[in-house]
Amino acid sequence: MKLRLLAALLAVGVTAGCGSGADARATGEPDVVTAFYPLQFLTSRIGGDAVSVTDLTKPGVEPHDLELTPRQVGQISDADLVVYLKGFQPAVDSAVEQEAKDRAFDAGSAVDLLAAATGEHAHADEPAGEHEETAGGTDPHVWLDPVRFGTVAEKLGARLAEADPAHAADYTSRAAAVRADLGKLDAEYAAGLKTCARREIVTSHTSFQYLAARYRLEQIGISGISPEAEPAPQRLAEVASEAREHGTTTIFFETLVSPKVAETIAREVGARTAVLDPLEGLTEPGADYYSVMRSNLSALRQALGCTS
Repeated sequence: MKLRLLAALLAVGVTAGCGSGADARATGEPDVVTAFYPLQFLTSRIGGDAVSVTDLTKPGVEPHDLELTPRQVGQISDADLVVYLKGFQPAVDSAVEQEAKDRAFDAGSAVDLLAAATGEHAHADEPAGEHEETAGGTDPHVWLDPVRFGTVAEKLGARLAEADPAHAADYTSRAAAVRADLGKLDAEYAAGLKTCARREIVTSHTSFQYLAARYRLEQIGISGISPEAEPAPQRLAEVASEAREHGTTTIFFETLVSPKVAETIAREVGARTAVLDPLEGLTEPGADYYSVMRSNLSALRQALGCTS
């Protein structure tokens, strides 16, 4: 009796461990695992009902330092395709290398990446499309440039078509539709930020380099590419001085990270604080990539005194 009970418990444990991969195989849908929200958004839009999507980073969780559970490693191992961004989440990089190297799509390989910015400036005249490798690596926040993100969408559609030829035409069509929508978003940003009193944005960390390069803005980052990095007192003084020089009215902080440093600078220069969301994960119910990007545009227009 005890042996039969033990066997039954083990069977339940194995079934529970299979998760969405087993469900997807039972329905014939390709099982796609995504690393964090922007990639989950893109995959769901392009895959539609033809794929089963599992995101590794839960809403409200800061994705940079994601630690994978054994179950999540198993999901990567079982997936038909893993969509990730190499260099952004070390734990995911490691699991993909070990478990799914031949079944992975690196979003960063679809476009030219910019060099990772320091905790100083990301200049508006940085050539969009230039690929630089430096000791600091590359900036992963490519989804904040709708044009580059549209290229990622197109290439992800092709990769899904390769993995699931039966639905290839659907993936290609949906990827084209997503790219067109992102083109409309790009046009909104270009028009909305065309005529502004200022072009400098002070941000809590330098995650907006792609957006700044695309729309001729200058990013002044309080800290560097890592949101957990603590800026030195000298850097805080430098940012405060630059904010005064440019007549900055708004110091931006971001979701999923403490606003304390941004609030300190704001008090020092007599500015307000506001959210500029890097879209690494959703925090508001009902929000999606497009709604957050449009909220960001509204926040930028107010902060920069745009009139167009």
